[in-house]
Amino acid sequence: MVRVYGKRFSMGDLVLWVVGIFVTLLWFVPLGWMFLSSFKPEGEILTRTPELLPRQFILSHYETIFKQPIMRWFINSTLVALGGTLLTLFVSATAGYAFARFSFRGKNTIFVLLIATLIVPFEVTMIPLYLLMSGLSLTGTLVAMILPDAASAIGVYIFRNFFLGFPRELEDAAAIDGSGPWGTFFRIALPLARPAILAVAILAFVSYWNAFLWPLLVGSADTTTMALGISVFRPAATNTGQTQFLGPGLSAASLLALPTLVVFFVLQRYFIEGVTSSGLKQ
Repeated sequence: MVRVYGKRFSMGDLVLWVVGIFVTLLWFVPLGWMFLSSFKPEGEILTRTPELLPRQFILSHYETIFKQPIMRWFINSTLVALGGTLLTLFVSATAGYAFARFSFRGKNTIFVLLIATLIVPFEVTMIPLYLLMSGLSLTGTLVAMILPDAASAIGVYIFRNFFLGFPRELEDAAAIDGSGPWGTFFRIALPLARPAILAVAILAFVSYWNAFLWPLLVGSADTTTMALGISVFRPAATNTGQTQFLGPGLSAASLLALPTLVVFFVLQRYFIEGVTSSGLKQ
């Protein structure tokens, strides 16, 4: 046992804390360098001796980015992310509740096939999905960016496992009071499924916000999202091997990452609670 600040920890706990801090630094340092470097002049970003803090604080890189229609890109991304998240929550919650509470022919087989879709690369389904959206005359719309990912296998899995551990006594009491399946679901089960709802909401929001390939295929100039719009600021190498436009590229990446980081840090406690209660740690 080791005593730290008056508290006793086992060697296993201490090792776990050290490893956790090390992994956190590995993740945070590049992210912090990206954000701080977005305020550096171009010549200070790549130096022979790495520097974390800028010697000269500038905003010109962000001024360059805001000369583009970034507000329209932001609104499009917000509509896609929020609309897709709400639709994913509805589909995942209803499907997960059905798998957990109702008995029907082939239930286990269907659920296994649903989970098996996680190993299918998006490139395999990309062309059929595009042909489907084209046949429905949805290409070039925000709806086409939302629909394909609305049926989330991970979301259904999380809700199914949550509802499997949900006490049936509450549902039985609602049934005695005359509540039907939909009433029980919306008035009893869903309000108490907050951990699962927030866990799926975070996963869905991040997925929709960062999506690039699918919006690139079905989008148009009017439906450009943040991920597509700021890709024009990617750094490029010259004939001499020097990298140019690093500042705007890092600034654009910071703007793209900021909303998802804020959502995760605000809701991280509920996310961990939802993942744990849904059995993903087993």
